Amino acid sequence: MAIEAKSQRVNEQIRASQVRVIGADGAQLGILPIVEALELARQAELDLVEVAPNEQPPVCRIMDYGKYKYLQKKRLHKTLTHHQVKVKEIRLRPRTGEHDVNVKLNRARDFLTRKHKVQITVVFRGRELAHKEEGKRMIEEILVRLADVGKVEQPPQEQGRRIVCTLGPK
Repeated sequence: MAIEAKSQRVNEQIRASQVRVIGADGAQLGILPIVEALELARQAELDLVEVAPNEQPPVCRIMDYGKYKYLQKKRLHKTLTHHQVKVKEIRLRPRTGEHDVNVKLNRARDFLTRKHKVQITVVFRGRELAHKEEGKRMIEEILVRLADVGKVEQPPQEQGRRIVCTLGPK
């Protein structure tokens, strides 16, 4: 029922002598003279709105025009608002326990289902730098486990004392 507001005529603005009328409940009331159709709309305390002006005869519907315009505006506003994408970070260490990794993965999964990006960072300190392969293995495992809800936007890269990878929602 996408009707352009510019082309709509309401009540006395309708110029046709006869119109096809659709009732407030959606039932076809048939082809009626405009005077009779306006009277039906007034009895229902609603408006007669021209919904298909190019038809022969024009199609009019009995409805609350103010409520209809409000719903159209609300629907338009809903389509115009966009989701603000945020980058959420999940930080891990090479020696982070299995349960803690699972908790962080659940948070990452939640972020991805809410259409946010997730940056996974494995931070190394001290002697951990000698075992960067452990961090790479950890990130690869995380990517496999999150493959159903996210896709890799930036593959794992070493940046000094950390390995960083970015996932986007599917």
